[in-house]
Amino acid sequence: MAEVAIIGGGLAGCDAAWQLARAGVSVTLFEMKPGKRSEAHTEDGLAELVCSNSFRATGPAAAIGLLKEEMAALGSLVMEAAFATRVPAGGALAVDRTRFSDYVTDRIEGHENITVVRREIASLDDDALAGRDAVIIAAGPLAGKELTEDLMRAVGDERLYFYDAIAPIISADSVDYSKAFWGSRWKPEDDDYLNCPMDEAEYKAFVQALLDGEKVKPREFEREKHFEACLPVEAMAERGEMTLAFGPLKPVGFTDPHTGERPFAIVQLRLENKERTAFNLVGFQTKLKYPEQKRVFRMIPGLENAEFLRLGSIHRNTYVNAPQVLDETLQLKARPGFYLAGQITGVEGYLESAACGLWLGLSLGRRLSGGEVVRPPRETALGALLGHLQAEPDKEFQPSNVNFGLMPGLGEKMKKKLRKEAYGRRAQEAFAAWIAAVGL
Repeated sequence: MAEVAIIGGGLAGCDAAWQLARAGVSVTLFEMKPGKRSEAHTEDGLAELVCSNSFRATGPAAAIGLLKEEMAALGSLVMEAAFATRVPAGGALAVDRTRFSDYVTDRIEGHENITVVRREIASLDDDALAGRDAVIIAAGPLAGKELTEDLMRAVGDERLYFYDAIAPIISADSVDYSKAFWGSRWKPEDDDYLNCPMDEAEYKAFVQALLDGEKVKPREFEREKHFEACLPVEAMAERGEMTLAFGPLKPVGFTDPHTGERPFAIVQLRLENKERTAFNLVGFQTKLKYPEQKRVFRMIPGLENAEFLRLGSIHRNTYVNAPQVLDETLQLKARPGFYLAGQITGVEGYLESAACGLWLGLSLGRRLSGGEVVRPPRETALGALLGHLQAEPDKEFQPSNVNFGLMPGLGEKMKKKLRKEAYGRRAQEAFAAWIAAVGL
């Protein structure tokens, strides 16, 4: 029987263990609690939910809803536990945290192919890992200091990150192009950026809204100085009313074709994908709360009806530069036999982390049994999420949750509701065809 060690008993580690055990693989799951805890964890159980108890929206009109459907179809333990411990939450899937953790813990500890060992693994060369057919590191964004340092040595310091500095992403179809215009700051003839011009009154009102907006309060262990290169946009605004106008919103090099004059300030949108279906708000990493981001950023001319595919954030989150560090099987290029799963790979969110672990457990289990399973296509939620981890190596890599912007474009314009439904139908059809083709 093949043997796999998993470091970390969170959502990714548990779903990976479950898939491997179902495939007949002997799994040893190492969990450092209760002997040692990260700054965020308080309970002893596996799959502890440390932030929210919500797994977000349901239904195929949302990418996360599609991911739930696909995970459930693949036998996800996390989804099984979520449905078993569900609490009322309108159109969202929310759970009773304690019952959820207890459910997963009982199922993992009760499986004949899984052994849970309560001890910390501080090194990739720990004797407890020796002789395994594979090792999965699913230690999460708050991995222990020693293990993190060892991982740094394995991948190279410059390829391990300790803070997310994430700017929002919006749907290209939701931009008012009568107010925005294409052009690059230094090459006006280029169309690399879409630019939203502001006059003086619009700019000053926007800056004031940034200052007044409600922010997310950092945890004690996140109270660290941010890098100058990734300051929250509202922190730059706090340095003075004109700081943004002389920084990321500087209008130098631009003439607004609608007025023939230079704008007072410019907000730049950068294309997020080759299909040109999504834009990134350049320099807009933020600590504003999600509802505040939507309210304030829709003050930008041209973004009054912006549809947000991903909202911005800055928080502590250890993750690797996946396109450079991992191969297509999620194996470390620098350490064959060692795999990463979950948030440390560069996926964002509870279910995205669990889905990453599920896929690794499923695909690795197949390979250890002498078989193979091809990835689901990019048109599916799982395929799109995994494809994000294999983006162009030279592109700036940032963690992402699952969203329609990660999928190939539809090739036609349509209203927002119809577009989401079209993405959903296409994903369901592609997933069903893939399931049939690979025999799952």
